[in-house]
Amino acid sequence: MTHANLLGPEPTLLPERAEAQAALDSGTDPAEVAAEHPDFSEAWAALAERALADEQIVAAYAYARTGYHRGLDQLRRAGWKGFGPVPWNHRPNQGFLRALAVLGKAAQRIGETEEYERCSKFIADSDPAAAEATGLK
Repeated sequence: MTHANLLGPEPTLLPERAEAQAALDSGTDPAEVAAEHPDFSEAWAALAERALADEQIVAAYAYARTGYHRGLDQLRRAGWKGFGPVPWNHRPNQGFLRALAVLGKAAQRIGETEEYERCSKFIADSDPAAAEATGLK
């Protein structure tokens, strides 16, 4: 007999994306991976992180927002109801969480305080380990 989780919703785990992941892990430019797999949040997150590191804040924001929204779509398809854990230790979740983190950082850099605060809360609520790993606190 299976018992329901009385403390809240079960963690949401995004599906594996072996082909897209392998391309990114092999060193293929994230722009190529995003063009081939436009719904793969990790490629968008990598583009956002690179743009942020290059001080291209608006581009980082745009890439991150794309990865974030593509990830939200996938979370919803995976049964997420708008709240509950999205574990960092599940690799397919990391693209979404990394995009969320860069979105927050870029928002802070352009003075969009409400968006920064929303992203910070969202990532901490998803998994405090994600906030720690991405530096968005």
